[in-house]
Amino acid sequence: MDLIFEEETYAIRGAVFEVYKEMGCGFLETVYQECLEKEFIQKGIPFIAQPELKLCYKNELLQQTYQPDLICYDQIIVELKSVREIATEHKAQVINYLKATNLKLGLLVNFGSYPKVQIERFAL
Repeated sequence: MDLIFEEETYAIRGAVFEVYKEMGCGFLETVYQECLEKEFIQKGIPFIAQPELKLCYKNELLQQTYQPDLICYDQIIVELKSVREIATEHKAQVINYLKATNLKLGLLVNFGSYPKVQIERFAL
């Protein structure tokens, strides 16, 4: 079975591992976001940080918007957390983001776990 965006995901994961190796766990999500953005730039990974995305309900545009932490390669949502463990609502958040954007792949990254970073992959 082929994974979608396998090479892109590999590059993102490498950047995530590098940030965790350097920073460890225990910082706020915003710290990891800034570090990851720097790592993405260094590795040449294209990304948009916290883009404001429109939502629709029954084909009608809503006033409410949402901002995923990162979108990489214009195709992959990267949602960051810094919590002891990933909860079901974090997973639901990524799945909802995918549905709302019609993107096919999301990565949920938890920098708060010890002794290693958690990365969960969600594909629609």
